[in-house]
Amino acid sequence: MVVLGKILKLASPYKVLFAVCVFFAVIIAPLSTLRPYLITKMVDDHIFKSDLAGLKDMAVLYFLVVIATVVARYVFIYYSALLGQSVIKDLRVKVFKYVSRLKLRYYDQTPIGKITTRTINDVNTINDVFTQGVLMMAADIMGIFAVLGFMLYTSWRLTLICIVTLPLMVIVTYVFKEKVKVAFQKVRGEITNMNAFLNEQISGMQVVQMFNAEKKEMSKFKAINRKYTSANLDSVQYYAIFFPVVELISAMALALLVWWGSKGIWESNISVGAFVAFPMYLSMLFRPVRMLADKLNTLQMGLVAGGRVFEIIEKDEIIEDLGTFEKDKLEGKVSFDKVWFAYDEENFVLRDISFDIKSGDTLAIVGSTGSGKTSIINILNRFYETQKGIITVDDVNIRKYRLKNLRDRVAMVLQDVFLFDGSVFENIALRDPSITMEKVIEASKTIGAHPFIEKLPGAYNFKITERGSNLSMGQRQLVSFVRALVFDPDILILDEATSSIDSETEAIIQYAIEKLIQKRTSIIIAHRLSTIKHADCILVLDKGQIVEQGNHNELVNKKDGSYRELYEKQFDQAMSV
Repeated sequence: MVVLGKILKLASPYKVLFAVCVFFAVIIAPLSTLRPYLITKMVDDHIFKSDLAGLKDMAVLYFLVVIATVVARYVFIYYSALLGQSVIKDLRVKVFKYVSRLKLRYYDQTPIGKITTRTINDVNTINDVFTQGVLMMAADIMGIFAVLGFMLYTSWRLTLICIVTLPLMVIVTYVFKEKVKVAFQKVRGEITNMNAFLNEQISGMQVVQMFNAEKKEMSKFKAINRKYTSANLDSVQYYAIFFPVVELISAMALALLVWWGSKGIWESNISVGAFVAFPMYLSMLFRPVRMLADKLNTLQMGLVAGGRVFEIIEKDEIIEDLGTFEKDKLEGKVSFDKVWFAYDEENFVLRDISFDIKSGDTLAIVGSTGSGKTSIINILNRFYETQKGIITVDDVNIRKYRLKNLRDRVAMVLQDVFLFDGSVFENIALRDPSITMEKVIEASKTIGAHPFIEKLPGAYNFKITERGSNLSMGQRQLVSFVRALVFDPDILILDEATSSIDSETEAIIQYAIEKLIQKRTSIIIAHRLSTIKHADCILVLDKGQIVEQGNHNELVNKKDGSYRELYEKQFDQAMSV
C-alpha cells in the first residue's frame, strides 16, 4: 500500500486526467449493465405483447446505450493509457536524473544490466498500474456490484442460483493469483539476471573472443536462459489450468441457470425476459471476477517494479551537495592534509596523504599498480568521499564548493577514453550550447588535433560509433584532450594518458599535454617516467602512502630511492629495445 501510494502520488500533476479516468470508470459499470436489463424489458413488455412501436423505441434506446458504452470504454482506455504514459515519462526523467547523480561506488557494486532493467523495464511495468491495475480493477469491481444489483432487481431467484458457484470462482481465482504472483516475481528476477549477463558479455566481447571463451559463456547463457524460460513456463502453466477451470465453473453456473430458469418459467414465477437476459448477466458477472486475478497480478508486478524503482531513487547514494561557495575562476592551489580514504569504508587505499600544489604548478604521481594514484584524483573531484583529513582548493574545503562549480573548473583526461555515439563536435562540446564550432576548432588547432579531424569524412561532423570504436586509441585520446581544453579548466588531471599508445602518437600527445598544462595547475598520473621530467613535484606512492616526493633531478639522484629504481628499470628496458 505504501508503494501504491507513492505511484499514485506520481499522478498528482495530472489530477484532471485522473479525474476523467475515474469518472468514466464509474459510468461504464451501469451503462454496460443496462443492456441485459433493456433486453428483459423488450421481451416481457413488447415482444410478448406484440408492441412493435414500443419495441422499436427500445431497440433505438438499446443501440444508443451500446454506442455510449463503446465511447465511454474507448475514452477510459485511451485516457488511462495517456495517464500511465505521462506518469512514466516523468518518472524516466526523474530516474535518469537521479542515476546521473549517484555515487560512483554504487556503479562499482551494481551490474549495469540491473540498473538498465530498473530504469527501462521496471518503469514501463509501472504503467500497468494505471492501464491494467487500479483504475481497471475499480471499474470491474463497480461493474460486479452493478450487475448484482440489476440481477436482484430482475429476479432474485435466478440471482441466487447464479451466485451458488461464485464462491468456487473466488477460491480458484485467489489460488491462481498467489501462484502466478510467485511465478511473475521469479520471471522478473531472471530477466534482471539475463540483462546483467548480456550487458557484461556484449561490453567484453573482445575479451571473450580473444581467449576463445565463446563456448563457456554460451553454456552460462544457456543456463540463465533455461531458468528464464522455466519461470515463464511456470506462469503459463498456471494460466493453462486456470482458464479451463473457470470455463467449467461458468458452464456449471449456466447449466444451473437453465435448469432453474426453465422450471421458473413453467411455474410462472420467472419471466421469459429475465431468462433470456440472465446468461448475459452471468457472463458480465464472471468475466470481471475471472479477470480480477490477472489484473491483481498485473497490479502486484507494477508494485514490485515500483518498489525497485523507488529503491534506486530513494537510496542515500548521492554525494552531498551542501556547499554554497562558488568561484568563476580558480587560482589552482591544491592541498591534501592527512587524507585517508577507503572505497568500502574499511580497507584504506590512501593513508595519511599530505601534499601541496602551488597555483600553475605541475604535480606528477607515480607508483605501482594499486598504490592509490587514481584514488587521489577521484576524491579531488568528489567522485568519492574521504573518511579522514581535509582537501582544499584555493584554501577552501572542497565540500564547501557547490559540486557543479568545482567540477566545472576541473577537467580530467583518462587513460580509457569514453566517447559517446555522436559526432566529433558533440563528443567535444558534450552538447553544451555555450561551446561553438569555432571554439572547438581553435582548441583542436592548439592541441594539434585539427589535421587528423579534418581528414575524417565529414571532419567535425564525423559520426563516432559507441565507445569510439571507429577511432584509434591515439585519436580518441586527442579528442579527449580537445574536450578538456575547450572547457578551459583551471585544474587539469591527466590519468596515464600516454600509457596505451605508440611512440609516434606519443610525440603528438606529449605536444598536446604541454599545450594543455600551460598556465594551469596540473596533476599527471604517469606510467612512462620520461613524460614527467618537467613536473615541478613528483609524488611516489606505495601501498597508499607517499614514500618520496621532489622534482625529477632530486629523486633520480637519491640513492636507494624508489623513484630512481623505477626510472632505471624503464631506462634499461628502453635500451634493450
